[in-house]
Amino acid sequence: MVQATTLPRNETGIETVVGILKQQFGDRLQTGASVREQHGHTTTWIENQSPDAVVFPQTAEEVAQIVKTCALHKVPVIPFGTGTSLEGHVNAPAGGISVDVSQMNKILAVNAGDLDCVVQPGVTREDLNTHLRDQGLFFPIDPGANASLGGMASTRASGTNAVRYGTMKDNVMALEAVMPDGQVIRTAQRAKKSSAGYDLTRLLVGSEGTLGLITEITLRLQGIPEAISSARCSFPSVDAACQAVMMTIQYGIPVARIELLDALSVKAANDYSKLTLPETPLLLLEFHGSDAGVVEQAETFGQIAEEFGGSDFASTTSTEERSKLWQARHDMYWASLQLRPGASGISTDVCVPISRLAECVTAAQDKAADLGLVAPTVGHVGDGNFHTLLLIDMENEGEVVKAEEFVSWLNDMAISMDGTCTGEHGIGQGKRPYLVKELGAATTYMAAIKRALDPDNIMNPGKILPD
Repeated sequence: MVQATTLPRNETGIETVVGILKQQFGDRLQTGASVREQHGHTTTWIENQSPDAVVFPQTAEEVAQIVKTCALHKVPVIPFGTGTSLEGHVNAPAGGISVDVSQMNKILAVNAGDLDCVVQPGVTREDLNTHLRDQGLFFPIDPGANASLGGMASTRASGTNAVRYGTMKDNVMALEAVMPDGQVIRTAQRAKKSSAGYDLTRLLVGSEGTLGLITEITLRLQGIPEAISSARCSFPSVDAACQAVMMTIQYGIPVARIELLDALSVKAANDYSKLTLPETPLLLLEFHGSDAGVVEQAETFGQIAEEFGGSDFASTTSTEERSKLWQARHDMYWASLQLRPGASGISTDVCVPISRLAECVTAAQDKAADLGLVAPTVGHVGDGNFHTLLLIDMENEGEVVKAEEFVSWLNDMAISMDGTCTGEHGIGQGKRPYLVKELGAATTYMAAIKRALDPDNIMNPGKILPD
């Protein structure tokens, strides 16, 4: 595992807080080693840094109670949703209390006429969409994993639908949050727009729990489309596929999803999901609209794809066929692991302007090959975002060093292309060195906001900003 920075521990404060919270929460506070290790699990190669205790609140008032106690004794607070984050967000480098919001899982209100809803942070996106289905509504942000909505807001999550519906920052209308002093605030009302004061909603969205702990979220919803069509098309190269993406966006075709799988990813999907796709770069698309509209959009894309050497084009409105293709896309992590049994999968992402996408993806593939790394690549290419999954033997020090070299090189390259070191995974611990490279002096103002709101640095310390 890659060693993570350890921060100074407040041993006396931690012992005191654990004792107080144990009296207040009883069995809803756990200190067993396995539970603590689970709540330090990072789903990546950063070493596990377990909290000293895990508490399971059920209300915002209980979260405020936890934070006030921790603030009084200067003990870290680390929010935890479902643990699917990828850059060490839930680690506890200074120890402290993990606040697991899984029992705060109520859908508080659905305002169908206003196309919005209010949920607690432990509600997952799949649970919400199951609840909404009978009302003809859905929440469009789909990062792949069945993440909690609180975690998705905290990391400014994105996913396969972002090209049409945006990311979490575009779909969170308001938040309730517990601030570092234990005060509960609301950042906005349910109005569709407002000019009232600083935009605290977007300040907290993407702050990864370093400024406050989200206890309630007001989300923008969408109507379930009248019709949905999916399409797939194979290409002779990644460059040709990316050129087709650029042309599709420039033509103004309202694609809901447009995903790239490189040849290695297609091979993995074929083997794992029992498909028979040509093992060359592949685009998967989805169109939302009227019955006639989605067919027309798919046909127009087919014509564009043909200009760039696209082949084996097929489209369908069959729910079963669409589901099979998109399930294969969502299973890509597990499918890719089968390319090298026993290896660990290290996922990293960057995002660049679409005009640089083909260059960036091709260079990443060449770099991985030069280093001798097995590295299937997939991407939400409609917005220039792609993910490389490095399949690494973590017991092989040489491979780990090469993987670190690749990740560092990829981040630097994306930044040099006017892109970002992370399109949707967030900074956490793993990408802290690159934030300064990307944003420069702006990080000093971020640090000033952090100090002003959290002078004792108890809210998820060791994340986002340099020490």
